Amino acid sequence: MKTQCNDGQLELQGLGKRKIIVSNDAEVSSSDAGLVLLDQIDQRYHLIERLSDCFIDKRNSSWMIHSLETLIRQRIFGLCQGYEDLNDHDEWRKDPLLSVLCGNDDGQWVAGKSTLNRLELGKEISEEYGARYSKIDWDEEKIEEVMIDLYLDSFGEEPEEIILDFDATDDPLHGQQEGRFFHGYYDCYCYLPLYVFAGPYVLAARLRKSNIDASAGSVDVLDKITKRIRARFSEVRIIVRADSGFCRESLMSYCEDHPGLYYVFGLSRNSRLRRSIGAQMHEAKRWFEKTGQPQRRFVDLRYRTRSSWSRTRRVVAKAEYLPKGENPRFIVTNLTKLRWPAQRLYEYLYCGRGDMENRIKEQQLYLFADRTSTAWMSSNQLRLYFSSFAYLFFVLLREKALADTELQRSQASTLRLKLLKVSASVRVTVRAIRVKLPYAYPYWNSWLDFSKAACFG
Repeated sequence: MKTQCNDGQLELQGLGKRKIIVSNDAEVSSSDAGLVLLDQIDQRYHLIERLSDCFIDKRNSSWMIHSLETLIRQRIFGLCQGYEDLNDHDEWRKDPLLSVLCGNDDGQWVAGKSTLNRLELGKEISEEYGARYSKIDWDEEKIEEVMIDLYLDSFGEEPEEIILDFDATDDPLHGQQEGRFFHGYYDCYCYLPLYVFAGPYVLAARLRKSNIDASAGSVDVLDKITKRIRARFSEVRIIVRADSGFCRESLMSYCEDHPGLYYVFGLSRNSRLRRSIGAQMHEAKRWFEKTGQPQRRFVDLRYRTRSSWSRTRRVVAKAEYLPKGENPRFIVTNLTKLRWPAQRLYEYLYCGRGDMENRIKEQQLYLFADRTSTAWMSSNQLRLYFSSFAYLFFVLLREKALADTELQRSQASTLRLKLLKVSASVRVTVRAIRVKLPYAYPYWNSWLDFSKAACFG
């Protein structure tokens, strides 16, 4: 039987003699009950308020319907709930729970796509039509400071050590966006954003053109982050960790010139480095042929390039032999042998940076950090900031509200599916906002865990 439709319902293939008729007039009034959890996180940590303080709102208040904080809240909550496109908001704005949590007690809908679009294109409107028409602007420096402060606020007392992970990734472009260039390594037109993470927290997310070195701007970002950290924690040991794309004289010299600042970077192999571990590689090959098992040997070296380095530095080499053959790897560091022996430095400290790559993928795949489809870089940068703050909501959910539960290590997609995308009936009265979840909802116990968490205290 073919599907039959009219304006009010769908009639689908039946089960036996019974028809299946689907309509959208149920008493359930929201498909996003998890907004309540996001709102509780925001009330405790004030993410939206702190981000809103980084914006300049020059609109005439007498003509305003939606406050700046409401617009930002709607945009970021939308990303958390899986609405990547502004077009989605033309229908989602009708959600009564979203309306209430955005401060509209009278049941008025929140902003549509056109209003949200003007929020994102504030700088472009100014450049094209002049300051008279530019009503909303933002301060990128302040936004980055808030991201750093949110991480520092997560500590109850001064930590002994902070590890900063630097990485660059591709953000493919499929239009004629400002600043697009073809990148040979990624084999596409793309941006090359620079990320800095400390554990699960994102401290910087800078959108850049792709016709630059992967490390471009890293010294400025590191200088800003370390000064912010030192202002709060003067004695903490800071370690900068990155792959060989960041093994540059400027970055290493900066670390060496600042006490308490250390680095461990991947180092691209060359013939000189390969010859320096010839004996260890030969031994690894001999034992592989004898045992049939992969072999690795670690070597401490003193090494200096012929022209690009200003001094001799400590290099740790891994002489590894696998079934596919030799696999030499090198890293350079200013950490001492006493504190960090060669094998522990490589296997524990350096290889730990792989978790950062998972965090970047999580932000791009599930929180739409690569949704940089406007024509201008500045508005695409703002979208990247919005994605980063949406990601921080999931960080706080995991670390503060889901600690010691089965969902503590879940990705954003899992948390969205199990906790946030929940149908509910919503009733707003003078005394209460009543949200009723389905009786058969399988993760109600997780909501009970939320109520016991410190972030809801």
